[in-house]
Amino acid sequence: MDTLFSLKVFRQVVQNGSFTRAAEQLGISTAMASKHVSHLENSIQAKLLHRNSRNLHLTEAGEEYYRQCSYALDTLDTAAQVAAGGTDIPQGTLRVTMPLWFANSLLSRWLVEYRRRYPEVTLDLVLDNRHIDLIAEGFDLALRVARTPSPSLIIKPLAKIEFVLVASPDYLAEYGTPATPEEVMNHQAVLPTYTDMRHLNAVCKSSGETTVIDLQPVMQTDNTLMIRSLVKAGGGIGCQPVWAVQKDLEEGSLVRLLPDYTMMCEQLNAAYIDRTFLSAKVRSFIDFLNEKISQSHL
Repeated sequence: MDTLFSLKVFRQVVQNGSFTRAAEQLGISTAMASKHVSHLENSIQAKLLHRNSRNLHLTEAGEEYYRQCSYALDTLDTAAQVAAGGTDIPQGTLRVTMPLWFANSLLSRWLVEYRRRYPEVTLDLVLDNRHIDLIAEGFDLALRVARTPSPSLIIKPLAKIEFVLVASPDYLAEYGTPATPEEVMNHQAVLPTYTDMRHLNAVCKSSGETTVIDLQPVMQTDNTLMIRSLVKAGGGIGCQPVWAVQKDLEEGSLVRLLPDYTMMCEQLNAAYIDRTFLSAKVRSFIDFLNEKISQSHL
């Protein structure tokens, strides 16, 4: 049995989470796809996948084997392109996972511009606040706001993301505009459940003095976009990434509170699987984001 093709079958199965879908994409039967994975397991004398009638997932040995398998196949693909006299052009499907709040006008414009610059790349974007397993779920890249990135991934810092307190004009007309951190604590709050924002450190930009703002939520949700929508509807005060509400602030549908204070500032990272050589599509995407961030001055 062709071991090289078996490696391709194994990678496709992991990326699709299904023998059937992998077989369809490779033009073989499901039974043959299963035989190819069994061939690899017999060759290395280790179980790669736990599988039943409903799902499958990588074993511990399978995770490392998948990492090395992907690296080997990518290296062979690059070597083939170079041998054929071609250039390392970004192409193929780029699977990226990112936080829900990346669904905003600023990032959307950037992504459209990236596609115009690299028309041979197809973007497959998955927005989710959970930390997805890049290997097990077949992702090329993750954009994550995290203080403690996973040690198993290569991390490229991209930008500091400032979080700001915002409210709608209608809410402020009814309840008043807080002028100090202490006054903010008298207001209703709409907060996330996926992270704790009930206690914010408000740092005065001029004096450096820190005040802890204790917020009591009247509404909570696990969806960043829903928080923004509730705040715009007058549900209360919210704390949002400035990228997510930039257009709302410019248009006046949201008002920034306590502009003389810094609330939160988190690191945005690009995270990818440890490989000696980055694929052209991943490298081009990271370089593009660095370029746009440096030009944005946000």
